[in-house]
Amino acid sequence: MQSGHVDTGNSLGARNKAADLSSRVEQARAFAVQAHGGQMYGDKPYVFHLDQVVDLLENYGEDAQVVGYLHDAVEDTPVTVEEVALKFGRFIADCVDLVSDSPGPDRKSRKAKTYARLAKVQGKNELALIVKAADRLANVRSCVSENNRKLLGVYKQEQPVFFRAAYRPGLCEELWQELRQLLG
Repeated sequence: MQSGHVDTGNSLGARNKAADLSSRVEQARAFAVQAHGGQMYGDKPYVFHLDQVVDLLENYGEDAQVVGYLHDAVEDTPVTVEEVALKFGRFIADCVDLVSDSPGPDRKSRKAKTYARLAKVQGKNELALIVKAADRLANVRSCVSENNRKLLGVYKQEQPVFFRAAYRPGLCEELWQELRQLLG
């Protein structure tokens, strides 16, 4: 990578989304790609997963897409919520914080804390719930397409609690409908 150049994932085989994104969304994508560095999503560059999530958020507006690109940055990289706030604003940072798993010794503990926080979300911060549903759907779709039965089983087991915490009637019904279909 040249000095001053941010790799937006194109050199790693990801499709060029720049023509389809607003400059703010493209900034979030570039920020996330740089933050995730060499991190992989299975055998693909991490931007593959981020693009999948943002594709699901296309009908929910620019803020949803920005949060979609940043949704794992705080949880999986050294990026802090405050860095996100400085670059993208407090609302975006609050939503990213809401979708980031709480610290804990194991998945069950982290998810229990995260779902407890999600259950209390209301008002404009419900945008975080849409992003969380899109992230879960992208992950479940990947499990199905890659025949990852073990992780799919984890998602099936977590679905009732996840649904109680994150579902709001009328918020993103088509995402929830597909999740129900895929998870049985």
